[in-house]
Amino acid sequence: MAFGTQASPAPSGFAEPDMDYIRVAPAEQMDLKEALASDRWQSLEGESPNFGYIRDTVWLRIPVSAIPGERKLLEIRYPQLDEITFYLLENGVVRQRIPTGDHFPFDQRQIQHRNFLFSFETDPESDYQVILRVRTQGAMQIPVRLWNPRDFFEATTIEDQMHAIYYGILIMVIFFNLFIFLALREQMYLLYVLSTLGYLLLIGSLNGSTYQLLWPGSPWLHNQAMMLTVPTALIFTLLFSRAFLNLPSTSPRMDRLVWYTVVVNLVVAVITFLTDYSVASRLTVALAIPSCLLLTVIGPLQWIRGNPQASYYTIAWGLLTLGSAVTAANKYGLVPTNFVTAYGMEIGSALEAILLTIALAARLYQEREDKVRAREAEITAMAARRAAELRLIDQALHNPLTGLPNRTCLEMTINELITREPDRRFSIAVIHLTNLPAITKTLGHRNTDRLIELAARRFNSVVGELPGICPVESTEQQNFYLASLETATFGFVVEADVLAKTPRAIVRALEEIRAPLDYLGMQLPLDPRTGTAIYPDHATDATTLIRRAFIAQGSRDARDRGLAHYQPFRDSYSADRLTLVSELRHALRHSELALYLQPKLSLKTRNVVGLEALIRWPGRKKPIPADELIALAEQTGLIKPLTRWALEQSLELRSRLLDNGCPHNISVNISPNNLREPDFPLFVQRLMSRYHVHRGAITLEVTETSMMQDPVNSLRALNSLHATGIPLSIDDFGSGYSSLSYIKQLPASEIKIDRSLVTDLATQADDRVIVQTTIEMCHSLGYRVVAEGVESEETMKLLEAMGCDMVQGYILTPPLPFDEMTLWLSERNIQDNKRKIG
Repeated sequence: MAFGTQASPAPSGFAEPDMDYIRVAPAEQMDLKEALASDRWQSLEGESPNFGYIRDTVWLRIPVSAIPGERKLLEIRYPQLDEITFYLLENGVVRQRIPTGDHFPFDQRQIQHRNFLFSFETDPESDYQVILRVRTQGAMQIPVRLWNPRDFFEATTIEDQMHAIYYGILIMVIFFNLFIFLALREQMYLLYVLSTLGYLLLIGSLNGSTYQLLWPGSPWLHNQAMMLTVPTALIFTLLFSRAFLNLPSTSPRMDRLVWYTVVVNLVVAVITFLTDYSVASRLTVALAIPSCLLLTVIGPLQWIRGNPQASYYTIAWGLLTLGSAVTAANKYGLVPTNFVTAYGMEIGSALEAILLTIALAARLYQEREDKVRAREAEITAMAARRAAELRLIDQALHNPLTGLPNRTCLEMTINELITREPDRRFSIAVIHLTNLPAITKTLGHRNTDRLIELAARRFNSVVGELPGICPVESTEQQNFYLASLETATFGFVVEADVLAKTPRAIVRALEEIRAPLDYLGMQLPLDPRTGTAIYPDHATDATTLIRRAFIAQGSRDARDRGLAHYQPFRDSYSADRLTLVSELRHALRHSELALYLQPKLSLKTRNVVGLEALIRWPGRKKPIPADELIALAEQTGLIKPLTRWALEQSLELRSRLLDNGCPHNISVNISPNNLREPDFPLFVQRLMSRYHVHRGAITLEVTETSMMQDPVNSLRALNSLHATGIPLSIDDFGSGYSSLSYIKQLPASEIKIDRSLVTDLATQADDRVIVQTTIEMCHSLGYRVVAEGVESEETMKLLEAMGCDMVQGYILTPPLPFDEMTLWLSERNIQDNKRKIG
């Protein structure tokens, strides 16, 4: 092996003797006797024999008379010599012959020491010579010293202490970085541990320490380890440098060069098992020099490119490479042997280990600081992201205008209540502000937004006082009982059974909600309509409940009274209702509907004085109530063709009645939607022109509440119809909230008292007072009065006593088809005639 150590001139107590030498070629044989007799002896130039890599056998002749004393010690300070034969000649006679070398087991050495030691005694009276025969396949270095034994052991103790310090430094570096690797699990620290361990084994092998301590009985293993430690140390050093300088990212081209060098060193490591020691040692040293140079060049290049770790690395590996190069040059015999050249690798590796450990510590500290800063930045980013997420969640769950929880939040609350308390009944209410479009057109969008904010505050306060109210959202600052579903629509949840026990609270809340809002000195009516749907009666999920509450607030009851409950049969948006709409349209086209007739009886004459035409759907398997049928037609726009069909059919029925000798008038109900049709009066006029014989005999009935939805247009349409001679009747009187001043303007000749006031007339004194007052009031205004829903003789007698003009109801007959009605009228006439005759 090329690398080794050789002492420099050091403490006193030894001498570096003058020596003569002979070099014998490998093919030449020479024994001791021939060597002594040879005339080829040459004086050694220089202080120590260093022939470099040669295959020759070298003979050395050393005089020993120069050092006084009886016991002498000869030291060869290069432990990598294969075979050494020590001869002690006294007066030309061989007194000692000691064979040794690192091809012999370590325990066969005369003195157990890492260097080769030979002890002998001398007599002042004799002449002594030491002859050394040396053969080796590595570097031929034979640094010889003659010692006084006491001085040698004092000096070697100091040297061993220096080695111990060196080994201690490397071992400390190894364990320090191994601890960091085990803590951080970063591969770079493990690579540095293996690199430093490689250099430790390399220096130990060169010093002979590993042979003495690790494998003293295995010369082959010792020599093979010498060959492997160099490429192994370089491989791990290259890999560590690659990781330390982050070459894959900072310099991919240099990274590839490092990988190529690693591969070449691996090949060399394999070759050491396949070739002889001499070739392997030369190849190993030859490759070590460019590998070390590459490691040295990497640092400055990366330093120039701004790599922050490159400064430590450049200095550390520069020192190691310089020391290794000096030692290698010494082994090749290019530089003389001294302390620096002999211990260059040790000095360089120690400094390299210390500097790189400092660099790794600095890197670790920097990485820790970077991680702390990165963690702080991450925490800051997470906090910002969390705040942003909370803002997004808040925005996603709240209305930006009112600040109230939105539809999503209300749905979550409803579903949570249903899940937590499935046995309770909850009422989901929707409040819709119908007058906002008019306000927006008058005051603008900004004022409308402000009004919505004010309304939201008021409504939230009002519904918060309802018994059984459920908060949609609770915060430390405020409880929200109201949610913003749309710009002009709010919703809330209340326990239905709790609220039902306090009807006055419902009335009071409705009054407060419907009260005008004071804004800019004006009392602005918002005209809110409220619809409710109840869990589990109407649905079992939040989405459906809210949808059906929406449907309820859009119903006629909500328009008339301000509050409406969801009624499935009036839901035109259900799948069944959509199917029913299609069927109704089909029934109109194919004349599957029919008009039934119900008579009106004069209480004075007890004669039938008129008939009311009522729509029926006789061919349907599942009967549809008339009010549901009309509501469906109104919601779907079919009321226009349905009403016009009913009018045409009524005229045809009266023609047939005349043919049967029954000249009774027929009343036909019309919808408030019909009054809003611009061409409806014209249609009626043209229809009556075609049936001029029935002019004045077809009465149009309009409900009181329908007229109040659009009083101005309704009055205009009714006046137009009255001008053409069409009699008008006000139906369901008493069920709405119309004023007398408005009733007086209507061109009607007949008032029909709603059945709700007539049904319990016999048992309810309050109803009797109301009906009596209504009859008197109507008579004073010039109206005839008809009482609907009369079902008992007692009720009919009370009405007769009150002065009611006519009655209508089941006491006479249920509504009947035309043929059955004509039969009923005939039988009635026969009975009347018999009664008159009698």
